[in-house]
Amino acid sequence: MSQHTAETIVIHAPLAAIYDVVIDFAHYTEWARDVKRVDILERDDSGRATLVEYRVAAFGRSATYRLHYDYSDAPAVIRWHQDDGDLTEILTGSYRFTAEGPSTHVTYELAVELRVPLPGFVKNRAAQRIQSEALHDLKHRVEYAG
Repeated sequence: MSQHTAETIVIHAPLAAIYDVVIDFAHYTEWARDVKRVDILERDDSGRATLVEYRVAAFGRSATYRLHYDYSDAPAVIRWHQDDGDLTEILTGSYRFTAEGPSTHVTYELAVELRVPLPGFVKNRAAQRIQSEALHDLKHRVEYAG
């Protein structure tokens, strides 16, 4: 059974600036603390990455997974789903961006199912950690390192 979580954060920047950081996968290793390697495997006609492979730190080891990105509702929403993963069976999610004055509300939704047999509360904590760190790393990148 997959763990579903959602969290929203306010980033003091315009939606376009946040969107640009989110889709700039090649630079994730500079600001997303658990991302160790990113390889863009496919792009769409607009040059946006549609298939991306990640190597990340997870549970005291490294994990690799490939995500397909869907831009059909961009820039308001970016969705993804896992193509393959060595530690995750399911990894789907989205970023939702809602502009509010000079700031943007960013909601990160995530569903994770690990291949490793762990108690549900441990899986839930893992999903919440992934989500919370991703949002806070994004906020820091946009607001302070811009």
